[in-house]
Amino acid sequence: MAKINKTNVARLLDKAGIAYELISYVVDENDLSAVHVAEQLGENVEQVFKTLVLKGDKSGYFVCVIPGDKEVNLKFAAKISGNKSCDMIHMKDLLQVAGYIRGACSPIGMKKLFPTYFHSSVLDHEYIYVSAGQRGLQIKINPKDLIPMVKGITGDIISE
Repeated sequence: MAKINKTNVARLLDKAGIAYELISYVVDENDLSAVHVAEQLGENVEQVFKTLVLKGDKSGYFVCVIPGDKEVNLKFAAKISGNKSCDMIHMKDLLQVAGYIRGACSPIGMKKLFPTYFHSSVLDHEYIYVSAGQRGLQIKINPKDLIPMVKGITGDIISE
């Protein structure tokens, strides 16, 4: 098996003493969805979380981490983050704001520690997957280790 080079995300987890697994998968440039990642990993899509960056009308930037097959509910996201309204940031702004590109956005190691909100279903799992900060790599991690590391809060932030 080919050696996987550690990403900044993995180095930050090492530094924090948090257990994780770095897992590679085949990238499809035409399908960067978490559903595709789950299929590649042979895992349930509810355990493959996607990281979204939003901007609130009051708080500025914040992060939502939700199951890969779900959509963020902007009203719920605004409420939990103390905003009246919020929107997803434009794809072209993602690298400048978060330091990541589409399909590789991780809640760990962004340019700044933004307020981070996890959908409450994250606590239903012994482990979840989030991006390791580059396409083709995921971090398998216990959410009870991940959430405190990014000072995350859990809540209802998706549309059912």
